[in-house]
Amino acid sequence: MTDLLRLRDRTRRHFFRDCGVGLGTIALSSLLAQDKPAADPHAPKQPHHRPKAKSIIYLFMAGGPSQLEFFDHKPKLNELNGQPIPASFIEGKRFAFMGSSHRVNLLGHDKKFTQHGASGAWVSDMLPHTASIADDLCFVKTCKTDLFNHAPAKLFMNTGSGLFGRPSMGAWMTYGLGSECADLPGFVVLQSGPRGPRGGASLWGSGMLPSTYQGVPLRAQGEPILNLTNPQGVVSTEQRKVIDAVRELNAARLAKTGDDEISARLNAYEMAYRMQTSAPAVIDLRGESKATLDLYGIKDPAEASFARNCLLARRLVERGVRFIQLYDTNWDHHGGVTENLQKHLPMKAKDIDQACAALVKDLKSRGLLDDTIVVWGGEFGRTPMGEVREFTGRNHHIDAFTMWFAGGGFRPGMTYGETDEFGFGAVKDPVHVRDIHATLLHQMGLNHEKLIVKSQGLDVRLTGVNPAKVIKPILA
Repeated sequence: MTDLLRLRDRTRRHFFRDCGVGLGTIALSSLLAQDKPAADPHAPKQPHHRPKAKSIIYLFMAGGPSQLEFFDHKPKLNELNGQPIPASFIEGKRFAFMGSSHRVNLLGHDKKFTQHGASGAWVSDMLPHTASIADDLCFVKTCKTDLFNHAPAKLFMNTGSGLFGRPSMGAWMTYGLGSECADLPGFVVLQSGPRGPRGGASLWGSGMLPSTYQGVPLRAQGEPILNLTNPQGVVSTEQRKVIDAVRELNAARLAKTGDDEISARLNAYEMAYRMQTSAPAVIDLRGESKATLDLYGIKDPAEASFARNCLLARRLVERGVRFIQLYDTNWDHHGGVTENLQKHLPMKAKDIDQACAALVKDLKSRGLLDDTIVVWGGEFGRTPMGEVREFTGRNHHIDAFTMWFAGGGFRPGMTYGETDEFGFGAVKDPVHVRDIHATLLHQMGLNHEKLIVKSQGLDVRLTGVNPAKVIKPILA
């Protein structure tokens, strides 16, 4: 019995370490014989089925933008402004900051909604540029999530779980597909706004996948990636010798332990070496025409902004990067002095509207939109009931919010799903976050039920253990 317990406790790493002809030893022999780095885990891999898209650009409005001020036109809200919402709507529901009865009255708005394009999509006057591409967009108005606080909801939207430690969507994509770019990471993160998103680096982490698949933040100013440039006086040839020596040491350790993280470290050194040239080049916008800069609304190419990040996203797609995620923060609008629907929300809308539309137009004009998916949305939406603070706002809402998709095989000029007369919940075609994950994976050639990694004896996947379906009606 003791021997059985001892055998059970032996890990995979111990096996590789102790086995004289183990895979680690074979890998070391191959590396030293060929004088090459370890196989690149970002190299393109075979998908489960024929993909409709090669890359994803995810425009994440961190904080929860209001679908009721932007896309979900509800005249009844204005008609019944200030009246209590029927009790049947809120019975058994939980909200983040609504405790007292005066906070559950319906809240109208002064935004003008009009229909746009041949599709007749409703878009408010706050987003005139987005309205101009309505026929290129697929609006899903009945998105639903499980968690109503910011950090857990962001984690859930990005990783399929409200708990820390799960792989992010971009990590799953690069794990399953690799990348078509040899000198940049397969998963790149760009940020704008006054601070980072709640949840931090876990939103683009690799969880139990090797760390080589985690997102790499690319800075818009200064060094694109911190600690990437050589120290003063270190020339490229000397650096190459150091990297080769470190590679051999890591390869020897890999042979002894079989640790996946050592393999990730080997490739990280090689990727960093290649990025010393490629990363500064990708953020250098001097080669972009004035017409392109004007399209995005970029006045100073060196100034960090959401618009600049959108243009960088297009440049990254051109270079074969698999997954690019743009986080724009400060989209919370409860009704405080700096979180209100009167001044704050219009300012945020102006910050992103032109650049979002420009990205879709630019990709389309260059023939890139067909195999690039552009996603727009936040971690949840906003309630049809108001919050009365110094100014008026809306609370977090998980039962129905709007996202839009463009390119990559999504049906253009479509509005999917219907909400009730207040925009509180779905009355037709509800869409859960897990369904969104399954659909994005599907368009990239991955089956969400087959993209699995073992962790602590369990099968882990992006869509979890609950039911998830590909939303086929929104696909061309």
